[in-house]
Order: sequence, then C-alpha cells, then structure tokens
Amino acid sequence: MDTSQEMQAGHCHCGAVRFEAVLSDGLKTIRRCTCSYCRMRGAVAVSAELGGITFLQGEENLASYRFNTGEAQHFFCKTCGIYTHHQRRSAPNQYGINVACLDGVSPFDFAEVPVLDGINHPRDTGKSGKIVGTLHFVPANPLPESHDARSGSEGGSQQKHEPSR
Repeated sequence: MDTSQEMQAGHCHCGAVRFEAVLSDGLKTIRRCTCSYCRMRGAVAVSAELGGITFLQGEENLASYRFNTGEAQHFFCKTCGIYTHHQRRSAPNQYGINVACLDGVSPFDFAEVPVLDGINHPRDTGKSGKIVGTLHFVPANPLPESHDARSGSEGGSQQKHEPSR
C-alpha cells in the first residue's frame, strides 16, 4: 500500500475525535522515541506537516500536555484518553500522528520500528538525531485475515508495512 501523500482517516478510541491527515512520507517515517513521555506512552508515530491535519469532529474534545521545555505539545481525547498526535519538538513544523489511530493501520503491522534517542534530544545536544535501536514484532500465531487487531472486531486486514531505510 503506497500511502505517501495520501489522505489517511483516523480517530481516537471512542470516536469523539475524528480527523484526516496527509502523511509527509506515507508510513515510511514510523518511529518510537526514548524520551520519558514516549517511553510511558508507547506509541508508534508517523509524520504530517503542520497544515496536514484536518479535524472532522471533536477538535474541542482534545486536551494537551507539555513537559520539560514545553516545546512539544501532545494531544489526547478528553473522553477516552487516547493520544492522537503531537507537535514535534525536533521538527516543530510537523506533527507526529499515532499510527494506531489511523484507519486500517496498527502498530503491529510493522515488523520493525526504528527507535530514536529522545533522552539525548537533538535540540539539547546540538547533534542530529540518532536511531538507538529497533523494535521487532513477530506474531506468535498470525491473526486471521478478517480480524482487526486494534478493535478485536472482524473486518480489518493484517497488512505488513516495512520501514524504508
């Protein structure tokens, strides 16, 4: 599936927040981060430019959280608590979008997810960001084609997406 520059629909868990996002380079920008917040949140993100998100419903139902320098702003649904996106500190002209919120995409669709060094953040060190590891997902028992792993309902696909190097 080529998703570069395609509109991707998404929503939070309860559906109160619905949006469309144009991803900067499709699903090729997948990543995790080692900063204190991302370690606890555990989400896999992809990039969209600042103007690349359109809220279809529930923008007023988003709360935000900032920590440390306050530069990054993390958004989540006030009703279900799901993190939908954040304005990036390392690239303030971009959002990071939670792939689990994108329709038809699951973090478990990716065999490998690069992990970026958020502890030694590029904006703190003056050095370029670096990959400090890779998360691997190997299913013990592949899910049936008709099972949607995110909702536990029938109908989704278990398409594997490989990150570009």
